[in-house]
Amino acid sequence: MTAKPAGSAPADQKIDVMFSAAEVAHRVTGLAGDIARDLGEEIVVVAILKGSFIFAADLLRALHHEGVRPRVDFMTLASYGSAKESSGSVEVRRDITEDVAGQTVLLVDDILESGRTLAFARELLAERGAARVTVCVLLEKPGKRAVEIDADFCGFKTPDQFVVGYGLDYDNHYRELPYIGVLAGD
Repeated sequence: MTAKPAGSAPADQKIDVMFSAAEVAHRVTGLAGDIARDLGEEIVVVAILKGSFIFAADLLRALHHEGVRPRVDFMTLASYGSAKESSGSVEVRRDITEDVAGQTVLLVDDILESGRTLAFARELLAERGAARVTVCVLLEKPGKRAVEIDADFCGFKTPDQFVVGYGLDYDNHYRELPYIGVLAGD
């Protein structure tokens, strides 16, 4: 498929649903239970922006129902820009403000593909003295790994297709969709 020019997301673009809103909600609830059992109630959640913001918000509410009392912070890392493939280098655009020394940290991201972004973030937080850094992702594309990293908690494994919705975007479009889908024709 030919890449669309930046800023061009036609209103009539067909999206094929991969995971419905109900399936996503059910899985987020399950992840919260798994995280609560494994990590306990005192954790620091670091959401990787922008893609994880919807997932992180729903996960935080689900963690609350499991008795978890997380502190929350955000980090913005970039490796994609407006492209569909990772550039290979990771840039910190916004750093956390929480002190993670001695803390159990849960990194939350939308998707684990090459692994570069999450490996970079995990290493950075470990260097800052986090006692334990775990990774939770909404989606994982196992065949795309470029570095050695696994998610401790994973919502769904997906085929190698470009996905949008539920926070995931194409050139900053489609984040608002309540489900996860694939652009028709991809």
